[in-house]
Amino acid sequence: MRARPTGWDGVIMPSSSLGPDAIPEPDISDLGTEEAPQEASVRGGGSLFHTAPPGVISPLTLVFVRHGVTDMTLTHCLSGSSKPGPKLNAEGRAQANAAADALYRMGRDRWRNVPTISRVLASPMVRTQETGRAIGMRLGVDVETDVRLREAHFGLWEGRTGHEIAEQYGDEIHQWRFGEIPAPGGESIPEVGERVDGLVRELAREHVARCAAGDDARRAYALASHAVAIKAIVGLSMEMDPRMWGSIWPRPASVTILELRVDPKGEIAERHLLCLGETSS
Repeated sequence: MRARPTGWDGVIMPSSSLGPDAIPEPDISDLGTEEAPQEASVRGGGSLFHTAPPGVISPLTLVFVRHGVTDMTLTHCLSGSSKPGPKLNAEGRAQANAAADALYRMGRDRWRNVPTISRVLASPMVRTQETGRAIGMRLGVDVETDVRLREAHFGLWEGRTGHEIAEQYGDEIHQWRFGEIPAPGGESIPEVGERVDGLVRELAREHVARCAAGDDARRAYALASHAVAIKAIVGLSMEMDPRMWGSIWPRPASVTILELRVDPKGEIAERHLLCLGETSS
């Protein structure tokens, strides 16, 4: 699997940032905007957004949505997967509805290069079920639950703030943030990335099976998940040093878009980060 470094709207980064063998910087006017044309030319050819390696099928786009805020989000208390967790508060419900509207517009009048979303999956935790339900109702799609989308298991740190953890555990909170250790009795960030990646790879194989059965089409799915789960799958997909994954900060109710280019055997050939943490407000 080759992860191509990309900009915010899925554009391969300029040659100055990738070294002497990098490809030219493309025109980005066709990506992620309502006013821009759907196609841009790159030295007389098509947009690099549509350029695929040989031997891959129609792309699969995964739209990760972080849940809206809860009261625990506002107090910065860790709320992990060992408990169902809190409900969305009033602000969080409004955010979830706004995110649902944004996802409805994908493939219509915004992000027109992305297919309309045909499937919604959500973590089993209360706040993501509520967020997923808002998205599903807006799209007219039933919500599926997948435990691999759940938040990190924080173990003995559950319900505590970062300051409280630092007071008792010292530098361990930073070691956890750098992906070096699991939370005591819980998970490390790389472990979270591996389980979310298991779902990503399964969805890619299912997509290939549908294409092989004669339904070869571009697809997009929405996945309601959590901050650590989203930052972990982004870091893993972009082949970042795990020490840097904790520095990714998707805001509540934000959208992160990952496009997969998959070969006929179901292996992911390339991953493109089209958007990271875009919010509707």
